[in-house]
Amino acid sequence: MRLVFAGTPDVAVPTLRALIDTPDHDVVGVITRPDTTAGRGRRVVRSDVGSVADAAGIDVLTPRRMSDPEVAQALARWAPDLGVVVAYGGLIPQDMLDLLPHGWINLHFSILPAWRGAAPVQASIAAGDEVTGASVFALEAGLDTGPVYGTLTEPIRPTDTAGDLLGRLAESGSGLTKAVVDGITAGELAAVPQGVDGISHAAKITVDDARVRWDLPSHLVDRAIRAHTPAPGAWTALGDTRLKLGAVTSADDDPAVPGPLTVGQLGVTKKAVFVGTGTGAVRLSTVQAPGKKAMNAADWARGTRIDENGRLA
Repeated sequence: MRLVFAGTPDVAVPTLRALIDTPDHDVVGVITRPDTTAGRGRRVVRSDVGSVADAAGIDVLTPRRMSDPEVAQALARWAPDLGVVVAYGGLIPQDMLDLLPHGWINLHFSILPAWRGAAPVQASIAAGDEVTGASVFALEAGLDTGPVYGTLTEPIRPTDTAGDLLGRLAESGSGLTKAVVDGITAGELAAVPQGVDGISHAAKITVDDARVRWDLPSHLVDRAIRAHTPAPGAWTALGDTRLKLGAVTSADDDPAVPGPLTVGQLGVTKKAVFVGTGTGAVRLSTVQAPGKKAMNAADWARGTRIDENGRLA
């Protein structure tokens, strides 16, 4: 099977590598988001998928939009049978979907129809789901509405961040995607329409969404911080200073908490930093001040000289 692969970040790399390493399939082209610039020298940075494709000697295209004429030209040149999409970061218009003999399939990190949209893993953690998974489905005009070729499940651990869970799903999802490509090639696999029950949506996350709401119950504060770690990064403010936070642990019954704490109030001991929530308190793990590296919360508090009226907002 001749394949074109569309993807951008590191979570798409395991699937691309699995397809490259499979002798039964030929990845004839890769489409990824345009290169970016970073650092003081404004050096050009290739996407993770683009770097892997370059190393494998695969032709790479970096259009601003999939509707750009160069995409149709490249597809005509590559003549792929099937398109595979993993976290590409852009929409594929209907005329592009119709160009390939076997269409396009997408690896999505939820068990559809649950958590359609841009941030399914983050939404699943924030909602307190105990199990999530991945689905490979046929792309169509609707947002993650296409019929499903296959799924897998993955338990959500109590300490999972979005980064942890995405890492595991990226690896297991690569095997699922390869199996689906094998099944389509052999003509032995048919997609099944999604059900109408259990539909939920996971909108794209903004930086404002990642601001911690200390008025929520402690278990919801914990979920929200883990859901936004590592990107865009959970954050809060101490006065005019914006702080990025690592994971927290519940301290509702911890005798080390220095008295009852009101919402957002900091409680500092020699070994720990606690914050009041809508129900009880949580213990901070790491704090990152602007322009500095993340550090142990107790060490940060000693350097910051927080008084008894210190409060996060």
